[in-house]
Amino acid sequence: MSLSSSIYISFPGNAAEAFPYYRELFGGDLELLTYGGADLEGLPFTPPPEAVAHAKLKADGVVISGGDAMGRDMPPLESDVYSFLLEMDNAEEGRAFIDKVTAAGGEVAMPFEIAPWGDTYGQVVDRFGVKWAVVAPA
Repeated sequence: MSLSSSIYISFPGNAAEAFPYYRELFGGDLELLTYGGADLEGLPFTPPPEAVAHAKLKADGVVISGGDAMGRDMPPLESDVYSFLLEMDNAEEGRAFIDKVTAAGGEVAMPFEIAPWGDTYGQVVDRFGVKWAVVAPA
């Protein structure tokens, strides 16, 4: 079996803002399709034409997919029950990533320091509420 993994995020109506931000953060190629630009007959709901039906960012080492969630009472993205783990080559790259996220309105959730298992580890929440855990060799 061949298996790969990627991130999928259902945004609360701001995917069109989030995905270009992630392209700035990670680089790579972005495909973004709005409901207005898609031929999606037969949907059980009527989405706003500007809502993102599907987006995919392919960057070096990470693939992020997602779109705008449809429905009422969607849970917020910010949560302490999940994070996306980014494995950096060294602590300098980890610090640079965290600095870039905080400079764009994110907040440090856990300082980037030597962890009990010996690696450098920390967490940052981006301005959209997504938590990124960052680990690098010490």
